[in-house]
This record gives sequence, C-alpha cells and structure tokens, in this order.
Amino acid sequence: MSLINSYTPTSIIHGPDTVDQLGELVSGWQCSRALVVSDPGIIEVGHTSRGCAALQSAGIETHIFSDVHENPTTDDVKRGTTIANEFQPDVLIGLGGGSSMDCAKGINFLYTNGGEMKDYWGIGKASQPMLPMVAIPTTAGTGSETQSFALISDAETHVKMACGDKKASCKVAILDPTLTTTQPKIVTAVTGIDAIAHALETHVTTKRNNTSLAYSQEAWLRLASNFTNVLGDAPSIESREQMQLGACLAGMAIEHSMLGATHALANPLTAKYGIIHGQAIAIMLPHVIRFNADEVSDQYEQLLQNTASTENMLPSGSVENLAQFVESLVMQSGLSTSLVQCGVEPELLPALAEHAAEQWTGQFNPRKVEKEELLGLYKMAYE
Repeated sequence: MSLINSYTPTSIIHGPDTVDQLGELVSGWQCSRALVVSDPGIIEVGHTSRGCAALQSAGIETHIFSDVHENPTTDDVKRGTTIANEFQPDVLIGLGGGSSMDCAKGINFLYTNGGEMKDYWGIGKASQPMLPMVAIPTTAGTGSETQSFALISDAETHVKMACGDKKASCKVAILDPTLTTTQPKIVTAVTGIDAIAHALETHVTTKRNNTSLAYSQEAWLRLASNFTNVLGDAPSIESREQMQLGACLAGMAIEHSMLGATHALANPLTAKYGIIHGQAIAIMLPHVIRFNADEVSDQYEQLLQNTASTENMLPSGSVENLAQFVESLVMQSGLSTSLVQCGVEPELLPALAEHAAEQWTGQFNPRKVEKEELLGLYKMAYE
C-alpha cells in the first residue's frame, strides 16, 4: 500500500506537469499575493517563471526572492524577510531544491513570528500562526517538502540549525518530475544519495517506530531501484517520478524518526571544506552502516528482506552486502569515495570529530557516538 498522503499534514500532488495546477490550488485558499523563493539556477532554466505563470493566470500577484544560496544562511533568510515585509504576501512558495524550500520556511518563521532564526532553533518555538506554504522540489533528495524543519546555517559560525515547528509544515507539496529534467548529473547524484541515506538512517534510529519504518521501507524500494536509472543519459519520467516520491517518503520518515551519525559526520565537512552535502553523505554512509551493524543488524536485514528482488537488483542478505551496494551506487554516480579525494587534511580529523559530536542528529544514532567513535569513522573514510 502506498503511503503517499498518509500520516502527514502535507497534501502531496504528484505527476508530470502538476506544477501547472499551482494557481488554481492557491486561489482556492483565498490568497492573492505569493512570495516565490527560488534560486538563480532554477530561474535560469525557466521553472520559476512556469510556477509564477500558473499563479498569475489565477489572478495572484507574485514576487520572486532569488538571493538564496546552497545551504541557506541566516543572512539569506534576513534578506528574504525584508522582501516579505515590503511585499506583504499571504502565501509562500518554495520552488527549487532543499535550499529554496528551507529558506522559504525560515522566512515564514521570521515574517510571522519576528526575531532571529536562532530563536527557533529546536522544536515548537513559534508562538504565532504561519503563512500557508507550497513546496515544489526540483530535485529528488532532501524531502524538505514534507518536513516541519528549516535547516539554516548561522552566517558567522556556519553551525547548521534545525528549526522545527508543526506550523512550518507545508500545506501542499507538488512533485512534478518534469522539473528535474534540467538538473546536472552531479545534482542528480548528490541529491539521490542523500535521499537514500535518509531512508537507511531513519530505519535504524533510536526514535524509529512503525510509521517511520513503513515510510523508510517504501522510500528505500523506490530510491534504490531507480537511482542508477536516473544517472543515465536519457532517464525516463517514470524513474524520475519514483525518485521524487522516494525522496518525499524518506522526508516523512525523518519527520517521524530523525537521522543519525552519517548526517552528524557530513555537516562539519560541509562547514569546513564546502563539500557538497550529498558528497559528504556518500563518503560516510557505508562506514556508518558497518559501524551500526553490531547494534541494529536485524533492522538492516529486515529492510533488505522487505525490499530485495531480482528484478530491481537490490541487495539481500547481510549488512555487509548493504554497505557494498551503497558503495557501488556511489562509484556508479561518479562521486568521490574518500575524504582524501576531497582535500580533507588528516591533522584536522580530530577537530572535525569534535564538531560532529555537537551535531543534533548524532544523539539518535542506534549505536552511541561521541568524539572518539566519530574520529574513528572519519579515519575509516579517509583513504
């Protein structure tokens, strides 16, 4: 049974060309002014104008905020909030990758509740209602469209803050696979690996439950069986749609389960070296799978038993088979497989481990991780 539109406050609309329904959808909410948060690359390929055209055809005035960067910062959110205060929108649209959607959520926090992003670091700190928001992902990766968290980096310290509140959940997510056709192969690779990590990590965290396990398992099936397809020269719309649905389901799993050590290890690599998040995830994930095996081998094997099939070429059997399968996906995607390939200096591994130990997600890892264990994982991934 498909879990799309189950156990989530966000209504999921999916299928080719569904972005064209945006105007009709929003006008039904009695909204008339939409602030569209998007990034320059998405604007350049025409996806943002397509969304705006759908809004304008329904009589909705639009304004685009495009000063959004990868791993959006508090400065990005501040600039967007200034625009919102001038334009006075009654609906927000996050159209782009995870950065655009997270920035839109951050703007929503500050525009409706005031203050600074650090005031909302944690869970449930918004006291006032927030604007309705539509998320339209143009990648298949973060699952931000179904999460109540905005991930915003402090512009000065580069610490990534998870600001969560149920009021920040998107009212609707539109998954239109035609919007993923223009993304470069590297974007397909790093976002896809990130989504796969979401499915795997949420399946074993200390907060896992029956709902999250169901999301994780269905996400894994869709993602693992379609990832190599979308890396090809002419991936089908069907494969792209399955990747979007898988990423969305993995995002729902995060909402119910949280993440683990892989993300705790990845964030300092991005903050210190600017390594793309999905690339950092790709390096660390197989090592974390092996590390966690002593504690949750049964959970990993259950995932394999529930989803393995000859037709889909998914792994079966042991946790080692799972780790090797993930490594094979990373190699097929052309991503780096070690920290040394990304220019990480060995003498800085202890400092990176110290920062990794401060990451929020590490506390949900099924096997306890502190600085010593995290340093060991970095060393395993170094060469």
